[in-house]
Amino acid sequence: MSIFDKAKDKVEQAVGAAKEKVGEATGNEDLKNSGKADQTKGEVKEAGHDVRDKAMGAVQDAKDKFSDN
Repeated sequence: MSIFDKAKDKVEQAVGAAKEKVGEATGNEDLKNSGKADQTKGEVKEAGHDVRDKAMGAVQDAKDKFSDN
């Protein structure tokens, strides 16, 4: 995953956490729930990027193994 993708995912999670806290403090359930959703979206994106990176690493390892023979 690029540094840019990882940063975007982390920012989305941080914004979500802030929205959730503001929603809790003000009693705004919609804002609180929106913040939770943003955090979850950021976490899911980050997990997807991690899986993609691991798969790409496995593919590269396989290519390297076959090219060495």
